[in-house]
Amino acid sequence: MTMLEVQNLSKYFAVPAGVVHSVEDVSFSVERGETLGLVGESGCGKTTTGRTIIRIYEPTAGKIIFDGQDITSLTPREMLPFRKRMQMIFQDPYASLNPRMTVGDIVREPMVIHGIPKDEHSDRVAHLLRLVGLNSEQAGRYPHEFSGGQRQRIGIARALAVEPELIICDEPISALDVSIQAQIVNMLEDLQKSLGLTYIFIAHDLSMVRHISSRVAVMYLGRIVELAESGELYTNPKHPYTVSLLSSIPIPDPDKSDSREHIPLQGEIPSALNPPSGCAFRTRCPKARPECAALNAVLRDTGNGHLCACPFV
Repeated sequence: MTMLEVQNLSKYFAVPAGVVHSVEDVSFSVERGETLGLVGESGCGKTTTGRTIIRIYEPTAGKIIFDGQDITSLTPREMLPFRKRMQMIFQDPYASLNPRMTVGDIVREPMVIHGIPKDEHSDRVAHLLRLVGLNSEQAGRYPHEFSGGQRQRIGIARALAVEPELIICDEPISALDVSIQAQIVNMLEDLQKSLGLTYIFIAHDLSMVRHISSRVAVMYLGRIVELAESGELYTNPKHPYTVSLLSSIPIPDPDKSDSREHIPLQGEIPSALNPPSGCAFRTRCPKARPECAALNAVLRDTGNGHLCACPFV
């Protein structure tokens, strides 16, 4: 059953130099109970997509349909019941927690906003802290007294406070030590199974996305260029950008690493102020043709639900 449907979503930002095309004509759906991975280079629009879906940013164009209802143009008051059902885990656990609030108050704040009875707050805070691997006695402490991994657990507890159905995980492990990343991802998987959660998992760590995601969407310069089931995408990538990204994943075996073909990308990502015409990837694509400048590179099904935006695949 489809929980979220994004149709031709675009988000532009006006800046003194012009208009930044941060997200351009993005479409995908998320099924209830699955994890959709969203990957790509820094600045490709992953975070902006997530924040626009949850209406932290107002969409410039397109539709956002949550559980069958169009929420694209709802007022803040009308959005409130949907915000209870959609929550976000932010990237930086150092910046996303108010240093002047205790951990208990941080986790309790969504309950206050969404009108959960006050007499339930203390028990729910204690339960949520235990759920994410913290001690309920730590509710009276402040964020600076915790490590980065513990702070991200607090952020996860806050996201769970109002019993959401969809959680947008905005690079929740990128600011953490490698030794802690797997713990957080495993905990997210356990929470998904026990609470029936649906995730959009935004990341640039391709190995971790493969581990946690049911399907993966690859973004480049604000557009989705490939979308497929996780195993299919990693074993049979079709878009030249995806092929290059996957060739850069480190392999711990030196022999395999040396024998694998590396496909480095040439040049820099074009400016979102003035994106290339036609296929946005053509300026760096090793297989680019002259006609790519005029083609509208839209996602199309290449078989078995494997979508690719390259017309020459």
